[in-house]
Amino acid sequence: MSVVLDVATTVLVVLGAVLALVASIGLHRLGDTRSRMQAATKPATLGVVCCAVGAALQFGDLSLVAKVVVAVVLQLVTAPVGAHLLARAVTRREDS
Repeated sequence: MSVVLDVATTVLVVLGAVLALVASIGLHRLGDTRSRMQAATKPATLGVVCCAVGAALQFGDLSLVAKVVVAVVLQLVTAPVGAHLLARAVTRREDS
């Protein structure tokens, strides 16, 4: 069973790292602010979730898993709110 957990953890952490790399490349390559917001929020959030789930699989203590769950929930709440506020500011700036 330990081998299965190690493989699942490795796959999730590598997938999270690849998604974070895609997000950083998108921030560098995309020119429009809204496109950059898309690149910053979607793959980066999914990458953090994948890495956190991979880490939680390795933890044996329930309190550590709870801390990872809190970190994931905060990431899932704050990233869309930040993207919304940025889009709102860009729209207001373009209107004026």
